[in-house]
Amino acid sequence: MKLLLTSAGVNNSSIHNTLVNMLTKPIAESNALCIPTAMYGHPWVGPGIKTWEFISGNSDNPLVDLGWKSVGVLELTALPSIDKDRWVPLVQEADVLLVAGGDALYLSHWMKQSGLADLLPSLDAVYVGMSAGSMVMAPNIGEEFVGWRPPTGGDKTLGLVDFALFPHLEHESLPDNTLVNAEKWADSISVPGYAIDDQTAIKVTDGIVEVVSEGQWKLFTP
Repeated sequence: MKLLLTSAGVNNSSIHNTLVNMLTKPIAESNALCIPTAMYGHPWVGPGIKTWEFISGNSDNPLVDLGWKSVGVLELTALPSIDKDRWVPLVQEADVLLVAGGDALYLSHWMKQSGLADLLPSLDAVYVGMSAGSMVMAPNIGEEFVGWRPPTGGDKTLGLVDFALFPHLEHESLPDNTLVNAEKWADSISVPGYAIDDQTAIKVTDGIVEVVSEGQWKLFTP
């Protein structure tokens, strides 16, 4: 897969242009699937109106409302109860997956339970994550971001990239997301960590990592 890991969606021209270049066809000809699952695990965003805003493209964070040819909804919590032939072809045919923020461990749990986690590495689609939807790709998220706890405990996520993410750096509504606290977070993880603000994204193609930013970011190495 090609990954575009954002903090708050495709909200500036640099991130938008990067996404366009990652796709094999124009946005207006591309079919998207949005995945709201992470929102249900976080007390600030779902379930409720925030989830509807994301799915319907009425969110403040541009992702679903970019002008896709079509947008479908893939709810991971439902997938274990239906046959795989009802949803796997939809994922395989999608040009882009749009993955909402929320709780990264909740999302990781249901990606594994649904079987999507095993499917992701084989896909040709562009994966666009937002906040927790980006953090879930890391080997772990750090204790600072643990909210919902999986049955196995810990802070382990999918490990499809070899770095971790600290999103919403210096966000005015998140007083704990400071650079000082990002440094403390980085000390607690065993892999490189990127602290990124809402104007920044991490692009990963063929294992090559590139920072796309019109804002503030910092890389911490163990």
